Order: sequence, then structure tokens, then C-alpha cells
Amino acid sequence: MDQGKQLKSRNNNLESLVSVSKDKYDATKYNDHILDQYKLYVEMADRISSRRLTANSFFLSLNSILIAFLSYVNFVGQKKIELNFNWLVALAGLVLCYMWYRVIRSYRDLNTAKFNVIHQIEKMLPLSPYDAEWESVGRGKNTKLYLPFSHIELFIPWLFLIIHLFVFISSSLPELLKLLYKT
Repeated sequence: MDQGKQLKSRNNNLESLVSVSKDKYDATKYNDHILDQYKLYVEMADRISSRRLTANSFFLSLNSILIAFLSYVNFVGQKKIELNFNWLVALAGLVLCYMWYRVIRSYRDLNTAKFNVIHQIEKMLPLSPYDAEWESVGRGKNTKLYLPFSHIELFIPWLFLIIHLFVFISSSLPELLKLLYKT
């Protein structure tokens, strides 16, 4: 089962969200505290999204630097550098892309869990704006209404991975062939 679906099924039960019932709580503060916790939780979900964008910027910058560095070494500085270390830089890029992909998946799953909890809290409030918004875009299932950002976002590390893989193969294959034909 997909991790997002597992998180949704775990958080789908309103009873699992409410730790203290209204009759065991100060009745005059109960609704105010639910609203305060809702506000805080929505703010935390927004912060997760901001951290996600920061992580994407970080990985995009690192990959761009690696590709720019390899381009510089191969087109400008190649005559000065005798050692072919392109495969090593490309290997680092491959590892970086895999880590980026895993970070995106982790943030996607965390956001899914957070918004499932937000939807559950909204059931206790007079309005459910996030749930209504999600419903109006077909819950992310109709790409004509809404294409979830994570679908686009997951494509970018794969694009860089293909570039790094090409560099890795094109730079290591000649060296491996030389080694094989020497013996």
C-alpha cells in the first residue's frame, strides 16, 4: 500500500484525532482551543511547504553547479587537467538526485499526512475550506482540474539523473574499455 494511502487510512478516523472529549474538557475553552490548534497546524503545514521549496532550491542549485563545473572543465579547462574525474562528479550527481527524489517523496508524504489531519480538524469546525478546495480540484485525481505539484516536482530529479548518467557512462566507458583491452 502507498505510504500516502496508509497515512490517510490511519488519520481518517476522527476519534483517533481527538484525545480529550468535550465533556472531559473545560467546555468554555474547548472550541477556542480546537480553533487555536487548527491555526497552528495549518501554519506548520505551510512551514513544511516552505522547507520543501528550500530543499528543492538547494538540490537544484547543487545539480546546476555540478553540471556547470563539468561543462567548464570539459570545454574550457580540459587542456590544463589531465585526470578524467568526470565520472566521479557524475556519480556524486547520481547520488544527489536519488537523495533529492527521496526528500521530495518524504515531504509529499508528510504534507499528505498533515492535510489529512487538517481535514479531520475541519470536521469539528463550522467551515472546511481546505477540504472544499481539495474537493473542487477533484482530490488531485483529475489532471484537467489540478496537477499536483509533487507529480511535476518528482520529474526534475529524474531529468538531472539522466544527465548525470549520460556523463557517467560517456566518461567512464572509454576508461573501462582501455583497462579491458590492456589486459
